Amino acid sequence: MATDTNRIESFGTVSRTVGTAFRYLLLAATLFGIVMLAVFLVQVFNDAIQPLTADAGWHLTFLLTLVVPTVALSGYLYLRTPSALRLGAAVVGTLVVTLMFGAGLAMVFVDVVVPLVWLSYVVALAIPAVTVVGLEAADRRLPFTVRTGLTVAVAALSLLFVPGVVQTVPFVPTDWMIVALTIGGPLALVVAGRFGSLTDRRGGLAAGVVALGAVAVLSLLGPFVGIDPLPMSVLAAVAFVPTAAYAASAALSRPADRAGLALPVVVVGGAFLGAFVANLAGFAGPESWVDWQFLTSAHSSDPVAAGLYPAIAGSILLMVTVAALSFPLGVGAAVYLEEYAPDNRLTRLIDVNISNLAGVPSVVYGLLGLGVFVTYLGQSTGTVLLGGATLALLILPVVIISSREAIRSVPEEMRQASYGMGATRWQTVKNVILPRAFPGILTGTILSLGRAIGETAPLIMIGAPNVLFSTPTELSDKVSAMPLQVYSWATTFAGDDFYNGLVPAGVVVLLVVLLAMNSVAIVLRNKYQTEA
Repeated sequence: MATDTNRIESFGTVSRTVGTAFRYLLLAATLFGIVMLAVFLVQVFNDAIQPLTADAGWHLTFLLTLVVPTVALSGYLYLRTPSALRLGAAVVGTLVVTLMFGAGLAMVFVDVVVPLVWLSYVVALAIPAVTVVGLEAADRRLPFTVRTGLTVAVAALSLLFVPGVVQTVPFVPTDWMIVALTIGGPLALVVAGRFGSLTDRRGGLAAGVVALGAVAVLSLLGPFVGIDPLPMSVLAAVAFVPTAAYAASAALSRPADRAGLALPVVVVGGAFLGAFVANLAGFAGPESWVDWQFLTSAHSSDPVAAGLYPAIAGSILLMVTVAALSFPLGVGAAVYLEEYAPDNRLTRLIDVNISNLAGVPSVVYGLLGLGVFVTYLGQSTGTVLLGGATLALLILPVVIISSREAIRSVPEEMRQASYGMGATRWQTVKNVILPRAFPGILTGTILSLGRAIGETAPLIMIGAPNVLFSTPTELSDKVSAMPLQVYSWATTFAGDDFYNGLVPAGVVVLLVVLLAMNSVAIVLRNKYQTEA
């Protein structure tokens, strides 16, 4: 006869009742946390968007044109072909996320980086890349040291002289053409490779030409919808054409799920149709703080005219600097510790210190940046380079730990197989370990950047300004960031409109950026886990 309580020697008394109660306690704690987070997010979004200020007709219009068709189609796909629903949701998510990243990149080309300067460095980096390809073709005829020396020499000479030569050429393409070629060109190669694997070489070549042509056509059509050719070329090359190429390739490779492609059509079409009908009928939308003016304006003492644009640009430049500094250092340290470092007392001491540094409060890193970079190295306070270096120190231990875990997850049998075929340790790391571990490394790095973009204390400690009225254009310029701007609105300008309107609006923008970055990491993780 079964009893509720059993005696097991190694575990003591085991009670099913206690186990069941513990399970439901965990479930209750999880639900409580989710509900509290949802309440917080709803309150913030309500203060920022203010949906209840819209006319009832506006709500009814979008309910009939967007919500009802989307829910109906999603339910139908879920009941009939769940994989088709996942495909449609993936296309919609891809469009939304790429639009966000495309808008940020367009901001950089419009206000920070001159397209001609960008072109000069693209050419300067293309020369050593071509050199590497040629030297790899001569792998058996040239020793490793010679190839390495030639690559370093060509890269140094190219970066030193080529940008100046390119920038003095009398006849250069227009800005939008430069962006379309330098970003749309690699996109066309990716599209050609993807469709070439699905069809044939001729089909892949045609798809690449169509992709590049679509970028050019959309750039020319931009002014007709109120967008200049330069930002439109960025949006086309980063968002519109890649999303369309993804949908088309999915239609070819997954014919059973083609019905799911109706979902992005319904979502996008319903949104435009709802906007057209609401505008035609004169229905007023929400009096939202998050609008085009808020995203494209600088700070102002008038809350209605205040915006987040310089802070968004500053956050983008900081993240680029952080990634450039932390990624190679973190991955290099992880490779050394996992593949080269001996197992001795010094290595174990380094392991412990890295783990401890990952839990140090962020304000301590701000003090470290102030002491090292400003006091001892004499750098100016609050610049892009100083802020990026300080935040890079903050996330470096996390990047090292996540990269080590990714490298450690590569099966030992793959290493031994590589060594058994006569490969050296470096060849094994380059050709076996890093390609296998790269998805995990990239996921950890993106999540670390998500932490860095929301930090405020380190930037305050290094003297970054809370309010900035123009976008930085060089590494030595002063920089602000979205968390600093929100902090300033919540303290220095703590009026009712600032505190109850602009602060939630800034938090919403920051949360959306964080969710977009984290979504990329989640997609990469799920994709490579499925392939594995």
